[in-house]
Amino acid sequence: MSGAVLIKTQSVGAVRGERVLFKALSLEVRSGETVLLRGANGSGKTTFLRQLAGLSEVASGAMTRVAAHHWLGHTNGLKAHETPRTHLKHWARVWGSNVEIDGVLERMQLKRPADVPCQMLSAGQKRRTALGRLLLVERPLWLLDEPFNALDTAGRDLLAGMIETHCAGGGAVIAALHGDAPLAASREVAL
Repeated sequence: MSGAVLIKTQSVGAVRGERVLFKALSLEVRSGETVLLRGANGSGKTTFLRQLAGLSEVASGAMTRVAAHHWLGHTNGLKAHETPRTHLKHWARVWGSNVEIDGVLERMQLKRPADVPCQMLSAGQKRRTALGRLLLVERPLWLLDEPFNALDTAGRDLLAGMIETHCAGGGAVIAALHGDAPLAASREVAL
């Protein structure tokens, strides 16, 4: 592997209550890689992603975060009254992005419902709105929890293309998945 290391864990563990979810999990992710986390419900995929994002503490081990990251959980983080346009404008403003919002809306296939309140959008449109945040600022590492949920075939292909382009440009993706995804992985990690 020749790409730069973006994140590295050494013997990381997680405990929920008195139950050990995983232990001694070591992972090194380099630019250009797509790493898929697989496992049954409750195996710790989301917990591990949250640890990688710095949202949860590790029970054991060490983690080195080298690169800035985007975190996209399995929920979309949308307010019922906001529209795709206002949601993306808000995050662009917070992150100091100068990205053209209409271009992001078009790329995410959200031009028509751009000004419709999120409470009235389909589940797939909500997911594409949340995924649009990935395009607002360049961050090398994407941490994605069930990113293909609620997407139709066109949406799944769109996201797979975004991931492929991101990794080809030197980024990396770590994604927790259930089932199939139209995505070529560098490797899979079973939890």
